[in-house]
Amino acid sequence: MDEKKLNENEREREKLVPVSIIDVLLDPDNRDPAVLMGEDGMELKFEQVAVIPHDKAGEKRLYCILHPLTPIEGINDDEAIVFRCDFTAEGQEFLRVEDDAEIATAVFSKYLGMLDKANEQ
Repeated sequence: MDEKKLNENEREREKLVPVSIIDVLLDPDNRDPAVLMGEDGMELKFEQVAVIPHDKAGEKRLYCILHPLTPIEGINDDEAIVFRCDFTAEGQEFLRVEDDAEIATAVFSKYLGMLDKANEQ
């Protein structure tokens, strides 16, 4: 088999390897949109705004704030959504919209505090 064919086969195998959404979010060099599957099965693209660790009642979790690039009904162009990084029983990573308003507000407040601190420097 020639070198070109080997490289093509390697690229095809890479496409089949599942990518960890948490690894994507924590990669400082990643500038690609995050692609998530909507409830209707459609792909939704998001721009990563921030990754925020948050601790509530001793439970540490990782959250991310994503800005939708794909129009979503009920979400304005200037809004972002707080997602919680979670795991299935089998250990598969996924993101879910944080539906606890208190937590979502706290996470977003942390983000705003980080912006203020960065602007002071």
